[in-house]
Amino acid sequence: MPRLAANRLPAAWLLALLAASPALAREPAAVRTELARADVSTPGREAIVTRLEIAPGGGAPRHSHPGEEISYVLEGEGELLIDGEPARRVRAGDAFIVPAGKVHAAKNTGNGFLRVVVTHVVEKGKPVAIPAP
Repeated sequence: MPRLAANRLPAAWLLALLAASPALAREPAAVRTELARADVSTPGREAIVTRLEIAPGGGAPRHSHPGEEISYVLEGEGELLIDGEPARRVRAGDAFIVPAGKVHAAKNTGNGFLRVVVTHVVEKGKPVAIPAP
């Protein structure tokens, strides 16, 4: 039987190792980091500023918000998918607003990360995002 080089594993072993090890599992495709949260002048509303990072080929699933989403694309390129509207291509330097309650999703169509600063002005005490079917 031929010997394997010390630094090489058979492909089946490598696949088994990756599947069995949560530490080696792929990172989430979209990560939201809250940067600031404060009440606004409209009673019962608050503003939440987040940084959204979507890995290449990843996306943010369909959802809505109990208030407006105001976004600015810092880096990368992607697609904004708002129900009932044509897909909208976005890239660094673009800004967009998603009306309250509109179901939408986003996907990264570029080779690098899609990074967006997002401000939500939402009803206080409600979840910032509501998953959509």
